[in-house]
Amino acid sequence: MLTGKQKRFLRAKAHHLNPIFQVGKGGVNENMIKQIGEALEARELIKVSILQNCDEDKDMVAEAFVKGTKSELVQIIGNIIVLYKESKENKQIQLP
Repeated sequence: MLTGKQKRFLRAKAHHLNPIFQVGKGGVNENMIKQIGEALEARELIKVSILQNCDEDKDMVAEAFVKGTKSELVQIIGNIIVLYKESKENKQIQLP
C-alpha cells in the first residue's frame, strides 16, 4: 500500500501526463485491463480517462483496473483515474 507521502509524490508526477486510455460506452473489458497492465509495466504511472458515455461508475472502473492489474489507485480526479504499479523490468520511479 502507498503512504500519503508517496501518493502526493505520484500525484505531482502524474500531473503533466496525458491519459493514454479512455473508458467509453463498452466499459471495462479483459482486453483493456491487459493493455493497461502492459502500459503500467512500461511506464509505472498512467492516467485513464472515463468518457461521459461510460455507463459504469468511475469508482467501479477504478476498482476493476486495480484488481485486474494488481496496481495502486493514486487518485480519481474528475473523470481521470491515476494508477501506479512498480515495474519489474523497467523501474523508473523512486518512491520517497
